[in-house]
Amino acid sequence: MAALVVLAPVVAVVVYSSFEVSDYECDVCVSFDGRESCRKVTAKTEADALRGAIDNACALVASGVTQTMRCTRSEPTRSTCRSLVEKAADETAAGS
Repeated sequence: MAALVVLAPVVAVVVYSSFEVSDYECDVCVSFDGRESCRKVTAKTEADALRGAIDNACALVASGVTQTMRCTRSEPTRSTCRSLVEKAADETAAGS
């Protein structure tokens, strides 16, 4: 019974956060030590989506803390962000 009391709020938070709508999508490519990686991430804010895409791309081309820090601090070779809210509003308006 005690496990249920502890587990229920954790499950509730996971389920609630999975329904959170992302407002921005960023597509980023990074080049580091001769390797390139591209990743697309959605998030609530544009800054979070950009940071997430850079972090994810760097995770594939850098190894270790020092290389990862150098990679995430470098400029992406390509970076495109867009608002998903505006796209959804445009699609809704077109469908009416």
